[in-house]
Amino acid sequence: MTFSVLGHDPVAGEMGIAVSSCILAVGRAVPSAAPGVGVVAVQARSRRGLGASLLTALAGGAAPAELVRRAAHAAEDAERQVAVVDATGRIAADTGPGSFPECGHLVGDGVTVQGNMLASPEVLPAMLRGFSGRPGPLADRLLAALTAGQEAGGDLRGRQSAALLVVGTAPATDEDDGVVTDLRVDDSGDPVAQLRMLWNLQRAYAESDYETLAVFAPEGARDLYAALAASRRGDRPAARAALEELRARPGWSAWLATMAGDQRLAGISRLLG
Repeated sequence: MTFSVLGHDPVAGEMGIAVSSCILAVGRAVPSAAPGVGVVAVQARSRRGLGASLLTALAGGAAPAELVRRAAHAAEDAERQVAVVDATGRIAADTGPGSFPECGHLVGDGVTVQGNMLASPEVLPAMLRGFSGRPGPLADRLLAALTAGQEAGGDLRGRQSAALLVVGTAPATDEDDGVVTDLRVDDSGDPVAQLRMLWNLQRAYAESDYETLAVFAPEGARDLYAALAASRRGDRPAARAALEELRARPGWSAWLATMAGDQRLAGISRLLG
């Protein structure tokens, strides 16, 4: 009923999962992760608490292959599908004999893909190629795999939800919780495409891509990003015009004044002068 991909990036120090299914809020049901420990997918008819148990065992020093082997011999998990990656990059997966057809898993270099009740046997190979053939950040590679799986047919029943979860291979601290990306599409006619849009928006915020944010940020903030984009490219009249639009809204003028010295809003103090 679900297809997912787990990956590990030793250079960036990240591990993560992307998943899609024709169930409501798959991000609540399938992925589990702990920075510095590992990432787990439990799908098909897996027990709901299995993900947390697997992460606890990983934190205690168990290897992914050992955990998968244990699950494979548990009678109560005959209809489950499990995939595990730990912070060192060790990966293992297993598909129970009672899982829904078409089902299975494939393990590659730093990646595992798995699915059940798939529309075709081409879904998993397509996902593996999508991940391996895409350079760049781990999140991009995970989404490339998920997109390839959807294009190959995805879930036999259709589309409803998707999720992307990426964490660091280093343990969380008070300064950094270790969560790189945590995005969910709980109910959509095209959840994989919607998930990619959310990822692109998150990247735009992280990279201060004001041109993109001027188009795709929430409507109330677009004029602010339009002003910043215009300022960055040297178009001061356009920047001032956008800021004047903001100043005319109740409450915005005072907020803009308080942000005049904030370096995250580069150039805004000059424009407000």
